[in-house]
Amino acid sequence: MNHLYYGDNLSVLRESIRDDSVDLIYLDPPFNSNASYNVLFKGPSGSESAAQIEAFDDTWSWNDSAEQAFGEVLRSGNGAAAEMLRAMRSFLGENDMMA
Repeated sequence: MNHLYYGDNLSVLRESIRDDSVDLIYLDPPFNSNASYNVLFKGPSGSESAAQIEAFDDTWSWNDSAEQAFGEVLRSGNGAAAEMLRAMRSFLGENDMMA
C-alpha cells in the first residue's frame, strides 16, 4: 500500500502488483516522442556529473512485443478492451500508432 513504482507499467503490473489491487496508474506524457531518456546524476557537492544511465526509449513500433501484448489483451477475458482494440486495429492497421 502507498508504494511508488518506477519503470515500464506493464512490467511493474505483471511482476510487482497483485491482480485486482490497482487504484491508480499515472502515466507521464509525452508518449512516443521518438527519444531516449537518461537519468542524470550529480556529484556529492551537488555539482553536475557526466554520469548517466539510460532510463528508457520512448519509441514505439509494431513488433513481436506489441503483437504479444495485443494477444494478451484479447485473451485476458476483458471483452470490452478486446473489442475496442480489435476495432482500433481494424481502423489503424498494424503500424506504429497501434503499438
